[in-house]
Amino acid sequence: MEIIWAPWRLSYVSRVGKEDNGCFICKAAKEYPERAKENLVLYRGERALVILNKFPYNTGHLMVCPVRHTGDFTSLLTEEVVEINDLLKRALKALKRAYNPDGFNIGLNLGKASGGSVDTHIHYHVVPRWIGDTNFLPVVSGVKVIPQSLEETYETLKKCWE
Repeated sequence: MEIIWAPWRLSYVSRVGKEDNGCFICKAAKEYPERAKENLVLYRGERALVILNKFPYNTGHLMVCPVRHTGDFTSLLTEEVVEINDLLKRALKALKRAYNPDGFNIGLNLGKASGGSVDTHIHYHVVPRWIGDTNFLPVVSGVKVIPQSLEETYETLKKCWE
């Protein structure tokens, strides 16, 4: 059996099914800008923020979230929707400059039944995609390799965000 090391996954698998100590999105928004890098926040506006996904599906996987804590999409204010959509556009531009992907998946998981890991704070996932990024490894063995560390991804995208 081949072993692929992914030590950053331990903090995820060890917390699954355990009591949460608060919303990581709210924490990241509150601690911005002092702990932006530690919390992987690329940008925080008045009503929305952009944060790297700590457990990415692909390099550059980020999330665009309202600052206000809500899991109810219909409760979003018009101003929040506008800022979120502006940040989605900016995120796509930064990801294109940084990684030149062939496409993107953008989506929401709303409610517990949707399969998302955080159902109490809305967040759009933005996942860069490349032709051929699903090769034999995930198809045959269910293993995905992320070729860049979160720290390197943060630095790369931070430069391209400005």
